[in-house]
Amino acid sequence: MTNDALVVFTPSGRRGRFEHGTTVLEAARRLGVDLDSVCGGRGICGRCQIEVSEGEHAKHGITSAATHLTPAAELEARYAADRGLAERRRLGCTASVAGDVVIDVPPESQLYRQVVRKEADAHPIEIDPVVRLYYVEVPGAELGVAAGDLRRVREALAIEWDLVDLDADAGVLPDLQRALLDGSGAITVAVHDGSTITAAWPGLHDRAYGIAFDIGSTTVAGHLCDLLTGDVLASAGEMNPQIRFGEDLMSRVSYVMLNPGSEKDLTKVVRGCLAKLTAELAGSAGVERTDILEVTLVGNPIMHHLLLGIDPTPLGGAPFALTVDEAVRLPAKELGLPVHRGARAYVLPCIAGHVGADSAGVILSEGPHLGEQVNLIVDVGTNAEIVLGNRDRLLAASSPTGPAFEGAQISCGQRAAPGAIERVRIDPDTLEPRLRVIGTDAWSDEPGFAETHVTGVCGSGIIEAIAELHLAGVITTDGTIDGAVANRTARVVPDGRTFSYVLWSGEPELVITQNDVRQIQLAKAALYAGCALLMERYGIEHVDRIRLAGAFGTHIDPVHALVLGLVPDCEPERVTAAGNAAGTGARIALLNRGARTEIEEVVRKVEKVETAVEPRFQEYFVNAMAIPHDIDPYPRLGKQVRLPARRSAPSPRPARGRRREGRAA
Repeated sequence: MTNDALVVFTPSGRRGRFEHGTTVLEAARRLGVDLDSVCGGRGICGRCQIEVSEGEHAKHGITSAATHLTPAAELEARYAADRGLAERRRLGCTASVAGDVVIDVPPESQLYRQVVRKEADAHPIEIDPVVRLYYVEVPGAELGVAAGDLRRVREALAIEWDLVDLDADAGVLPDLQRALLDGSGAITVAVHDGSTITAAWPGLHDRAYGIAFDIGSTTVAGHLCDLLTGDVLASAGEMNPQIRFGEDLMSRVSYVMLNPGSEKDLTKVVRGCLAKLTAELAGSAGVERTDILEVTLVGNPIMHHLLLGIDPTPLGGAPFALTVDEAVRLPAKELGLPVHRGARAYVLPCIAGHVGADSAGVILSEGPHLGEQVNLIVDVGTNAEIVLGNRDRLLAASSPTGPAFEGAQISCGQRAAPGAIERVRIDPDTLEPRLRVIGTDAWSDEPGFAETHVTGVCGSGIIEAIAELHLAGVITTDGTIDGAVANRTARVVPDGRTFSYVLWSGEPELVITQNDVRQIQLAKAALYAGCALLMERYGIEHVDRIRLAGAFGTHIDPVHALVLGLVPDCEPERVTAAGNAAGTGARIALLNRGARTEIEEVVRKVEKVETAVEPRFQEYFVNAMAIPHDIDPYPRLGKQVRLPARRSAPSPRPARGRRREGRAA
């Protein structure tokens, strides 16, 4: 029996073996995991709260259980009694390792909390919401005339607003009665889609709001909008709490497969996240939650199914069958949202087993079906969703890029948060880096950077670092960190049988390892292969325009994306960011009811290409492992950027051993 255990932290994915008795806080510090503590581990501040992710974790090859931490001792029990400690929560400074365990660090326990970059993008939208307010003055009841409140309201609306054949939600009837009494017959009603009364207020009521949600596998974002003006009043986002069940989509599906019935837990936490964001948005904008009358939602197929309480396991294998691909309309209260009890929710339609409602939102936002120009639209995430085409024809596919672009599976990786390196430039002569960090405007060689606390590297920073290392000749075409350049710089250092590049020599030291490069190669090759497969099916060798969507896609530098070979060759000026296109599509559907009919018709015409069963996918994938590509010389990029000559790293490689000392200052 060993006296040490494997400890894995989510969402960072960092892991290591520690002796039994090591506190979770100490393990986190030694691994560079972001776990807050103000009191220095004395069990006073309570900022280091963590949870154990219980169950089988096939990815890590362990079974995690709450009993694999030491029982709560007196200090922790006293804190719980005095200040309260939620069920399943432990204090990382008092809980010690007693077995293999997966630790979830919730957002509120992170010192450098994630910056969710999903602001509402500026986008022209014709305002025609599905919910409208109508003020009417209803004649009072008359003795001997058999006309109930609802009938009198209907008649008044028919006369004043030409609204006929209206139904009413059963839940609105008590509100209707009180509104008529309190308003002395003057009343405002909300009518949904011109057919159903869903809310009522006494007198004149001119406030109606809606929320557009984008449920990503990593982050959830919401935008509170004024349904009357279309203005975005507040935006908010946070990490998807389902991350503790798995970093990427397939790991969550695997979790449900290994733990039958656990889809209810994943549904519960994502709905709880939406409820929390709803309250936060309303509070931030200073609006009453009972004035929120409409909600729209987008998400990939697995998020879509889990939101609706549907078992996602059929999406884990061929034929990747969706339970429902049409748009879904339901009362918002069924999703547990703290809004008006008559509010409705609209979930955009899915396209295919791995091309979801978020892609429908992207199409609605970008409008490739409206023009002649052939567009390649890539929503970059843990599961990239790709749309190609124009008004004549649209194709769609997904490609399993994995979480590397989000900073996971990268030795120094983290999600976008203050302290994360987001921009990298490497001098081709000295091989010295210039860095820019989230939260600091200055570059590392400029005044004002000296006090910056660097914590890791986020996705855009990793893309730029590897692309810059390739342009500088440090990384070869086959993706090898070339040890032959070690005689030119102290930043290239032996690392076992390979080499690493010291990107940041401060505390903590951040290095780009050979495995980091491989992880990015695998992710970008999968993305390129998906794009190439659609282009082959469409019958073209070149696209007119490439749009990079999603929070990550928004912050990728187009030139570096092309240098890496993330997308097919294109003129760099025609590779642009689409912003949070999925969220914008959800906002369009919120503010324009005609857009709902439009997207429901368009998605039925999209041709679906399933990359998992396409024999050519593997060929495209293998060729795309090279930087930027093994076959395509990227001539359009080459007109603006001098690409290194194609080569592989020479032999021999360094002897097995520890990375040498004497690193770059």
